[in-house]
Amino acid sequence: MTDADGPGTRAGVRDLLGLLAQGAPAEDLARPVADARAAGAPAGVLAELEDATRAALDVHRTLAQHRTREAELTALFDTAGDLAALRDLDAVLRAITHRAMQLLHTDVTYLSLNDEGAGDTFMRVTDGSVSAAFQQLRLGMGEGLGGLVAQTARPYATGDYRTDPRFRHTRPIDEAVGEEELHAILGVPLRLGSKVIGVLFAADRSPREFSAREVALLSSLADHAAIAIDGARLLEETRRALSELGVASRTIQENSDALRRAEEAHDRLTGLVLRGGDIAEVAAAIGTLLDGGTLVHDADGTELARSRTGSRPAPAEAVAASRAGGRAVPLDGTWVCAVLAGPEILGSVTLTGRPGLDDAGRRLFERAATVAALLLLLRRSVAETEDRIRGELLGDLLGPAADPAALAVRARRLGVDLARPQALFVLHSDAAPRPRLLAAAAHQARARRGLAGVHHDHAVLLAPSRAPGPDAVALAAALGRAVGGPVTVGAAGADGDPAVLPAAHAEALRCLSALRALGRAGDGGTLAGLGFLGVLLGEGPDLPSYVRTTLGPLLEYDERRGSELVHTLRVYFAAGMSQSRAKDLLHVHVNTVVQRLERIGRLLGPDWQSPDRSLELQLALRLHQVSGGDA
Repeated sequence: MTDADGPGTRAGVRDLLGLLAQGAPAEDLARPVADARAAGAPAGVLAELEDATRAALDVHRTLAQHRTREAELTALFDTAGDLAALRDLDAVLRAITHRAMQLLHTDVTYLSLNDEGAGDTFMRVTDGSVSAAFQQLRLGMGEGLGGLVAQTARPYATGDYRTDPRFRHTRPIDEAVGEEELHAILGVPLRLGSKVIGVLFAADRSPREFSAREVALLSSLADHAAIAIDGARLLEETRRALSELGVASRTIQENSDALRRAEEAHDRLTGLVLRGGDIAEVAAAIGTLLDGGTLVHDADGTELARSRTGSRPAPAEAVAASRAGGRAVPLDGTWVCAVLAGPEILGSVTLTGRPGLDDAGRRLFERAATVAALLLLLRRSVAETEDRIRGELLGDLLGPAADPAALAVRARRLGVDLARPQALFVLHSDAAPRPRLLAAAAHQARARRGLAGVHHDHAVLLAPSRAPGPDAVALAAALGRAVGGPVTVGAAGADGDPAVLPAAHAEALRCLSALRALGRAGDGGTLAGLGFLGVLLGEGPDLPSYVRTTLGPLLEYDERRGSELVHTLRVYFAAGMSQSRAKDLLHVHVNTVVQRLERIGRLLGPDWQSPDRSLELQLALRLHQVSGGDA
């Protein structure tokens, strides 16, 4: 710049500097040159002003770039602050996409997250999107622009995605991009260290090129976003862990309380057993502890005790299931638990009125069953000791002569009154081993206030009885049910005199042999009940008693009416059961014979002419005649 040209040039430069200071737009910077040209300034001045204008435009452009960069940095800092303040992952993701749209001034921004299990990246949140297909899009690694960014961890941009051959186009991706009407797309990786967790996108619905500055800006935002996403995710995991820890803490407390209650209940029940409580008291305690009704059955299904509920049979299938699984099982609104001693089943406990039993209650119920097992074992031990003592007493009663007074005292201690009419039963079963039969006999002896044991290799039962024959039949049926097979019972009476028990045993044993010889396994009876076979097998047979038992109704009728029914029956049998021959021998009309036989049938029963019954009658008639009772 020359001195001659100085004043004009300096004025123009001052104007340019003023415009720059005012932040005037770039087009205003051309005004000083235009004014000098209009004023006819020399060529040298114009050239100097044009150079100064170009310099001013460079300064203006630099200042604009600095202001833009400053605004972007401010926006990034604001974004970082905003993201740091957010705690919810969804809120963080929405804030990221919205701030990206503000910074890059694009039509659409969106963010995808990688799914390591599926091996792809899926659309997580969008801003400005209108297509449902686009919002639900999943991109395989290497597919489309986003899949390539997720795979390579490098940013990619395209001015028009639809026509860009650099990307692997797939039909779902192209259709979704087309439905959204996107052209220009920029994608940058969301990175945590060397790991890519997703992709941040900015896109326009018209073709355009993304500058390096925009790529760097979106990458910076992505870096902040990745940290915020990881922080939100860690915070969410921490909250979840704390929540789970709280649940676990409450569960531990509940389990601790349940365990304490179970221990207290177990101590209460065990103390009850140790103090000598019976099974009924334990059943009542279980019902009180669990607020329900209780039934206790033994291994055979016999009810031992119940509390706060009605009687019902033991559910065999549920007991079997509980025994197999070792746990209480539900059944139609009740709970059933097998009472076990190792693999051996001792019985079962049924809980009613508690269909919704929780785990703690179930464990308490199972503990109660264990206590019931302890009590049943104690009961069995006591019963076995008592059965042994009873068996020893029975052996002494059936053995060589002993002190009757001492035996009576021992019997009274066991609750047995030998002065009452008794019956001696001898038992046999081919279906059950002797120990099992003896156990069943001992159970019957306790129920009947009698004695049971083994004598001369047979199970023997002594019990009060006024009708040995019917009692033997009933006992055979009960023992058969208990052992699961036929039991034969021979019986003999002992009318309150312990001294006759050995003879009664011998008679019952002969009766048992007769029953087996007759093929009547599973039946019971006495020698007297066997008719003439009993007379033949008996020792010192009572023939008049047999005659009275067999012909009693006819004898009484003849004595009361003065008739001849006994004589008519003897003649009828002697005539070969022929009415016509009998009327000749009796010297009466045949109608009289018919009428007498009808009367005999009414007195003796409809089967009096059957082979077995007629044989019994003929033998009794012969004995009656021999004894002088009939001429």
